[in-house]
Amino acid sequence: MSSRINTDSLAFLVTDCARLIRAAFERRILVAGLGLTAGEARTLMQVAAINGSRQLDIASRMGLEPMTVSAFLDKLQARGLIERQPDPLDRRAKRIVLSESADAKLKQIDREICEVERNATQGFDKDLQVQLHDALCVFRSNLQKAEAPAEVERELRPVD
Repeated sequence: MSSRINTDSLAFLVTDCARLIRAAFERRILVAGLGLTAGEARTLMQVAAINGSRQLDIASRMGLEPMTVSAFLDKLQARGLIERQPDPLDRRAKRIVLSESADAKLKQIDREICEVERNATQGFDKDLQVQLHDALCVFRSNLQKAEAPAEVERELRPVD
């Protein structure tokens, strides 16, 4: 059997680039001396993206199990970077919010991300960088729209 996958397909390229950029980010976080693991840094970034999210929502956005994210959040809370606050809509749930001291750590993380992006976009002029950014924003939006109906369909499906 001589089945071959097209490694230049958009899906393969995006997946491969995501893997490579994540590995580069993890290396930079490791050597930056931030006192965080890459997983903790990614979790802190997700909290910052939507401050006040529930742990379950953060885990879903990260594609991780809630217990894994809980361990990251425990460490971030112990370092004083996040706080868990009661969710006024669900007394069993907690909202995850940034503490005041998180800002400095997020700035350090952002510097590392900028360096990864700078390395990844070597040889790109400013216009190409803007085009890539804009195209990826549309790409993400299209995928999010396509994902929503399947989630709604699962929720509406009768339980057997």
